[in-house]
Parts: sequence; structure tokens; C-alpha cells
Amino acid sequence: MSDSPVQGWRKSSRSGSNGCQCVELHSGGAIRDSKNPGPTLRADISALVRLAKRS
Repeated sequence: MSDSPVQGWRKSSRSGSNGCQCVELHSGGAIRDSKNPGPTLRADISALVRLAKRS
């Protein structure tokens, strides 16, 4: 999995518009903070989206 935004990363539509609080999702099932793109969290993205929609 590459850390390049062109290689599967996309910014969440729920991220703040002012540039802070940005979350990026990877098509391979990872999540990262765009301010600190080094560490990633592996997750079932579909389950995470369902959980977020319930909140």
C-alpha cells in the first residue's frame, strides 16, 4: 500500500474545511490523519461507515 494520495488515499467528506481535523481513507482499508500521514489504522471501512452513520 502506497502513501501517495494518487495511490488510493482520499480525504473524507466529513473532514473540516479549514485543513485541520482531516481524515484520509485508503481503498485497501486504512485510515490516517492527513496532518501526520505516517501511521495508519487498518479497519473494515464498510463497518466503520455503518457505525458512523448510526451516530
